[in-house]
Amino acid sequence: MEPVASAVDKLKEFAKSTQDFANGVVSRWTDNPNRRNPIEILKRLQREAFSDLMKLRDRQDKVERILSFYTSSKGSPFQEASTHVRGEVDVLGALLFMDNDSQQNFNAIRRAGIRTGVHSRLTFETTIRQKDTLVTEFVSSLTGHDDVLGSPLSLAKVLYAANISDWFSVAAIPVGAHCRDVGISTNLPHQKKALTNYSSLGPPLLNLCNGSAIGLMVRKSNIVASLAQFVSGLGMQPGSVGFTQCFSTFGQVVCQLSRSTRLSLLGIHQVPKFSGQEVCLGALAIPVGIFRRRNISEMSREASAPVIGARTSENVPTGSIAVMLESELDESTRIGGWFEMKRYNPRHLQWAVSIADTPDDEFGWGLSLGGLIQGPKSWDHFQVETFLNFNFGKRFSLQPALIYVMDGSTQFPSLMLRSNWSL
Repeated sequence: MEPVASAVDKLKEFAKSTQDFANGVVSRWTDNPNRRNPIEILKRLQREAFSDLMKLRDRQDKVERILSFYTSSKGSPFQEASTHVRGEVDVLGALLFMDNDSQQNFNAIRRAGIRTGVHSRLTFETTIRQKDTLVTEFVSSLTGHDDVLGSPLSLAKVLYAANISDWFSVAAIPVGAHCRDVGISTNLPHQKKALTNYSSLGPPLLNLCNGSAIGLMVRKSNIVASLAQFVSGLGMQPGSVGFTQCFSTFGQVVCQLSRSTRLSLLGIHQVPKFSGQEVCLGALAIPVGIFRRRNISEMSREASAPVIGARTSENVPTGSIAVMLESELDESTRIGGWFEMKRYNPRHLQWAVSIADTPDDEFGWGLSLGGLIQGPKSWDHFQVETFLNFNFGKRFSLQPALIYVMDGSTQFPSLMLRSNWSL
């Protein structure tokens, strides 16, 4: 009987433990019926996330207050400046088919604008106050016919452009000012792809180096106007005993005829100032007026006075007027032309017409005609240029070209090869 009694006791204990477990499960379910409810779980997670977000926002506000206090206590305009560096190495070689190496042939090459050798450029562009720009440029160029690699890099330009508003801007260039720097930027056909001055640089007056400059630009509707004043020290002139400075005034007006076509009228007026004394005032020193002493003898005056009716070459004003017309046929095809006329010699006329299709990532080509006329029947200079453009990626290009030059009685063809690498 004892085995039967112990078995019955074990069954009773198992039944009691089972009942206790069931009662515990039921009591927990009845105590928190919403514990497994998905809606309640989402609400609880939302409350926890909102609490974390509020803590992060408080920390962000503290950091912003600290940064605003730090920036307001600093007065430097360069504290938020970002600088972009651009480099370019351009190599140009030419095979000239000439009968001899006379001075006449050398003059023809110079007038054709063929610039062979290695040209390097390093540009630092800094954005200041989100609208202004500071540009510093270092250039290595040729110093002589035998110097293949050119000179070491040297400071060539310092430019500060301030955009006062959407329609008004000011530029100051203390070093290396060209008319192109204060002029209105243009998209001349294959401007960066051509090989000579006639096809790549537009009218010659845009490339005049005029020392220091200050200019302003005004935009209104479809018309943009630019005006600048230059001061350059020309130094000692050959055959003279004094020092010459040149004051130049440059102006340009651009009219947007259509969405892809615009017309530009530009000109420059140069007035050289000759000082009879062999002195140099130094860089960035501009003499406003020179008061002559009244105790100069009449003999000295007669000796230094020019002949009546004659104008010395040092004080003769010069200038040029040019017109440009350019049009974009599509994203990569452009056609344009320009002519420039000397102000005091209207019969002196330089001109060029160019067309090019130079996409950034495909095969390109270009054709240019240009010349110099000094009379209705006198073609002093004429040249034809055509080139092909091969892009190898975005940083390297190769351009074979053929140029034919007629300069007076001198005529010669030239095969040219240009390679350009940028970074």
